[in-house]
Amino acid sequence: MFLTVPKDVINYHNPKCIDMKFLSINRNVIAAVVLSLALFTFSCKKESSEKNASMSEAEATEYSSESMEAESSYDDVQDISMTAADEEGLISAGKPSSDNTAGRPFPFAKLRLRIGAKAVITVTPDDNTYPKTVTIDFGNGDTCPDGKFRKGKIVMHFTGPIRHPGSVLTITLVDFQIGRAKIEGTKVITNLSENGNIKFSVQVVDGKITFPNGRGYTHERLKYVKQIEGGDTKEITDDVYSIEGRSQTKFNNGVVITLNTEEALIKKVTCPWISKGVLKIKINEHAFLLDYAYPNDGDCDNKALLKWNGKERIIVLP
Repeated sequence: MFLTVPKDVINYHNPKCIDMKFLSINRNVIAAVVLSLALFTFSCKKESSEKNASMSEAEATEYSSESMEAESSYDDVQDISMTAADEEGLISAGKPSSDNTAGRPFPFAKLRLRIGAKAVITVTPDDNTYPKTVTIDFGNGDTCPDGKFRKGKIVMHFTGPIRHPGSVLTITLVDFQIGRAKIEGTKVITNLSENGNIKFSVQVVDGKITFPNGRGYTHERLKYVKQIEGGDTKEITDDVYSIEGRSQTKFNNGVVITLNTEEALIKKVTCPWISKGVLKIKINEHAFLLDYAYPNDGDCDNKALLKWNGKERIIVLP
């Protein structure tokens, strides 16, 4: 979680354009809420009929842990890709001539601090033109400087510099694994910014996660992140973002979890938590609403109100 935005995430074109990883719905929060709901849902089933209980509390806990790990892995792929995109864009943006020679391999110095020197990075075409493909090949696997084990390839296709309005970054995973999880699918990040207002869409297509124990799930997601305050100043601390979207996760035991924003989630850069908005969470046939405005109607706090069937429960966010 974060309280402030480090200087090194400020964009080279626009000092107000922060790294996309700071705009994600915190996966630990969602996983914790889903776990709470799963335990409630399946314990109720257990009480009503032991034979009809489709998942034990221990299983619900393990599924939630694996879900959080896999979702974090998708965000990790996005963070790596956006770091690569920013460093690739530096060349095209125009640096001093000694650093902007066509055909010169991109150094990806910041990316290397995270993934190390063993991964092979190729750029095609290796010049300042677009479209362009950047491939990071981890080979048969390596534990990177950030402590995470990665293997396989991340293939990124750019229609243009990702920070330019209209540009699209398509991320494809080839035999890719991070930690224990094998991650499949395509992630598409589109820059929808206009008139100086920052907006991105993030879509996961044909997502699939598989763990060594054989469990896993498929995942689809579409999210829109838009700046709604602070765009007319040079300060970052007054920036506020709106997050809307929908995702569906289908576990291979038949459990389906759907997340949908009933009211846009409001994320202030200076607050560690989402401060406003309503998220609808559906686990199979059970529907819940999570109201982030509770109890202070948009002020920064770590509480939200869970509602279902006329009942309410206060959730403390991690």
